[in-house]
Amino acid sequence: MHLFYTPELLGEYYTLNEQESKHCIKVLRLKAGDHIQLSDGKGNLFKAELISDNTRRCEVRIVETLKDFGKRDYRIHLAVAPTKNINRYEWFLEKATEIGIDDITPVFCQRSERKVVRNDRLEKVITSAMKQSIKAYHPVLHKPQSFKNFIKNDLYGEKYIAYIEEGDHPSLKSLYTPGKDVVVLIGPEGDFSPEEVKMAVEHGFNTVSLGKSRLRTETAAVVACHTVSLLNF
Repeated sequence: MHLFYTPELLGEYYTLNEQESKHCIKVLRLKAGDHIQLSDGKGNLFKAELISDNTRRCEVRIVETLKDFGKRDYRIHLAVAPTKNINRYEWFLEKATEIGIDDITPVFCQRSERKVVRNDRLEKVITSAMKQSIKAYHPVLHKPQSFKNFIKNDLYGEKYIAYIEEGDHPSLKSLYTPGKDVVVLIGPEGDFSPEEVKMAVEHGFNTVSLGKSRLRTETAAVVACHTVSLLNF
């Protein structure tokens, strides 16, 4: 059943916007009497019946509501340096949303090659992945900020920084406590600078490894997300 993202949904009846109506009727070829799913991105998953197949204003009626659909007892927050090739960052957003993630913050580091991102474009990637993977919770994309400012925030849960230089670091798998909220920092293509790692540790972050291979930024972020999810499975 097809899922539509409707964050402003209230009440028993809802009208899809023109773009979604066109997709529903012309592309999916649905008609009055057919059923679709809606999500408000806040944990509610709705089953709805089409009562009008107008290609500009498709009306639906809610027939069933599932509250807290897919709710987890932990939260994952990844703070990831934007990649030079923004397509790679969008790939990470798509896969992390499919796996299950709650918060994402783009962070600009000393070695970052990209200093600007368009959150509106990234939001569209997240929403599309949410719909494709049938999620009732829409991940929160926070405003980009500097590394220094991010680590000073009042962050929830266990805190880790993935680092590949100088010595052995315990694995994320060995340190993370299943069921606990977690924040993981993932650096740019040139990794975090030693100064940044030192600052993070001073603010309560633990250095961790994500494996023996040298991973791209976007791959490391997906590995971190999947590791936490798998340990909570």
